[in-house]
Amino acid sequence: MGGELRVRGGGSGEPVLILLHGLGATGDVWAGWEPLLARDWPGRWLAPDLPGHGGSAELPEYTFDALAEAVGTLVTPGEHTVVLGHSLGGVIAAFLPVATVVALGVKVSWSAEELERARSLAGRPVSWFDSPEDALARHLRVSGLSGLVGAEHPAARGGVREQDGRWRLALDPRAFGVGAPDMAGLIARSPAAVTLARGEHDPMNTGDQLEQFGRPVVTLAGLGHNAHVESPHRCLALLPGVA
Repeated sequence: MGGELRVRGGGSGEPVLILLHGLGATGDVWAGWEPLLARDWPGRWLAPDLPGHGGSAELPEYTFDALAEAVGTLVTPGEHTVVLGHSLGGVIAAFLPVATVVALGVKVSWSAEELERARSLAGRPVSWFDSPEDALARHLRVSGLSGLVGAEHPAARGGVREQDGRWRLALDPRAFGVGAPDMAGLIARSPAAVTLARGEHDPMNTGDQLEQFGRPVVTLAGLGHNAHVESPHRCLALLPGVA
């Protein structure tokens, strides 16, 4: 494995909720959930930066297995653990030995052109910016958060890094090379009760694509790919035990 995870969290006891962000974002994307979790979640919650994102260490190579191994250090055997993962985080959630998984906004169908574009992005060097504003703007575009959060939001600030008077995205661009997941195999092997969720206007997937896996599918009316940012309370309600 490739080093330490930066982890935000709160609460105490069980059940334990692990919140996994998508590619390009950070654990700060869940900042809007904190008041709701304090009020409605009965146990502890953890929101890591995935490897190569935010304040977490990079990996020698980005594979789903390696990402899941890193996040798996947060799962304690014998504890009742629930995972809600967005996009890439939803894929990683399906690897974990937990009780419940809610996979939100996962892209399950990839064209050859899309995979080639991802490989191209993974091969690019880190881009440097002369101002934090330019770096923040790029981070928000890459993470899909443009128009959803402002430059002062923790999800924006946590995604950039300053070094020697210049700025870059905290994201390791090699993470784009993780590839396409075998969602059918992952879901079939998962010991968890898996729910697949999507925003009605999410361009990354369709309801028909998710229905093929034979698990419950929830479509959140009026929301898009980043439904967890657009409406934290509606996404939190996807979890068992939350009204």
